[in-house]
Amino acid sequence: MRPILLALAASLVLSLPAKADDVTVAVTAIVEHPALDAARKGVLDVLTAAGYKEGENLKFVFESAQGNPATAAQIARQFAGDEPNVIVPISTPSAQAVVSATRDIPVVFTAVSDPLSAQLVKNMDKPGGNVTGLSDMSPVGEHLALIKEIVPKAKTIGYLYNSGEANSVSLLAVLKAEAEKTGLTVVESAATKSAEVQGAARALVGRADAIYIPTDNTIISALEGAVAVAEESKLPLFTADTDSVSRGSVAALGFNYYDVGKQTGEIVVRVLKGENPGDIAVKTAAGSDLVVNKAAAAKMGVTLPESVLSRANKVID
Repeated sequence: MRPILLALAASLVLSLPAKADDVTVAVTAIVEHPALDAARKGVLDVLTAAGYKEGENLKFVFESAQGNPATAAQIARQFAGDEPNVIVPISTPSAQAVVSATRDIPVVFTAVSDPLSAQLVKNMDKPGGNVTGLSDMSPVGEHLALIKEIVPKAKTIGYLYNSGEANSVSLLAVLKAEAEKTGLTVVESAATKSAEVQGAARALVGRADAIYIPTDNTIISALEGAVAVAEESKLPLFTADTDSVSRGSVAALGFNYYDVGKQTGEIVVRVLKGENPGDIAVKTAAGSDLVVNKAAAAKMGVTLPESVLSRANKVID
């Protein structure tokens, strides 16, 4: 009788629905600001939908480097020692730190504009090793077209960035190439930490007709300082990050970072289910929203044209 009972029990077990195994996903970001926070939430929500529930079979750990690269490296080493199932670094500096810290633990990066220049992978289609992820390369040419549409007389674009962030350096090269096509000139002003952002913005007054801020975590974390300078100087300020529009920029054409996080979460789930990250092509984020701020535009001396307002996904009054 015992063999029959064992066979029945085995049959019953096989017929039960599959349950997600207990896993640990460790997430780190170079700094906390709305876009990166939204990306983190998107990752968690996809994990939850896939059956990995925090407090039940998922341990979801998060650490912020608070804008400090040395802290980012320390967090990366800590995560490598803890050996989670997957590490998800959000932002280029955090991804670089994590990729340097481990060759064995699966890494799924996100919110990285140029994974090749950041030396995270050698090939976007076949990354190899333990690393894959999601790029959020900005549509820079479309950004410049939007700025020209709102500020038609603009001749010079002020680029406010952290010169120590590989992501922003790569975007500067793209910006200069795109600007040359449209007869625009780019002037730069760098801030290597959040306390320098307001001063770097002030250095563009009188030198630029508009300020453009890329998906730069240092600048965005201290955006209010740049916005204050732009309002005081009637210098229109534009961002690549749509979450920054509600904080005072005139407009942004870019990704919804909650959706970026969800797209990243889908890759994480694939890795948790057994796929080798090195065999998963690095993806580029999909979707683009136009968000505008009428009040910010007025404070900076410009009026949003109806052509922009009519196609905006979101208008902030």
